[in-house]
Amino acid sequence: MDVLVKKTGVSRHGIYSDYGGKKALYLACFSRYHDHVIAPVLNPVTGSGDGIAAIVGYFGRLVEMAEGIGLPGPGCFVVNASTETAPHDPDVAAKVADHNARLETAFATALERENSTRLPVAHRRALARTVVIFSNGLWTASRSVEKPDILREHAAVFLDLLEYRLK
Repeated sequence: MDVLVKKTGVSRHGIYSDYGGKKALYLACFSRYHDHVIAPVLNPVTGSGDGIAAIVGYFGRLVEMAEGIGLPGPGCFVVNASTETAPHDPDVAAKVADHNARLETAFATALERENSTRLPVAHRRALARTVVIFSNGLWTASRSVEKPDILREHAAVFLDLLEYRLK
């Protein structure tokens, strides 16, 4: 908040008043974060027309983003909210659930494009939820590792397992 006050020249009270309070400002951050951080990494998953390759690209972009921020980093705003605030705030829990549903839909769409697999669509949807869990876990790991190669290794192992399951 101090950085925001300093950069805008607006007082805390002024910023909170514009948004209707501290919590309203916090909740508004979810949409902005999605539009400016998540969408650029996630949109290629649904827009590419690829299957597993789209998910591979997503994790590559995710690691590049973490590397660009600097490691160990702050992690993901939504993932942090899921563990710190959502357990005791239903409004935040709803924002986190919406975020995870977007990820799941994107990953399920990519997995449904995999024609070479005999895996039933229902299992692909369950697998998409697992990809969401791994994505959130990778962001959590980015808070405690110093080298992006560690994140790349985690992603590579997970993606190998995912590709194996799709066979």
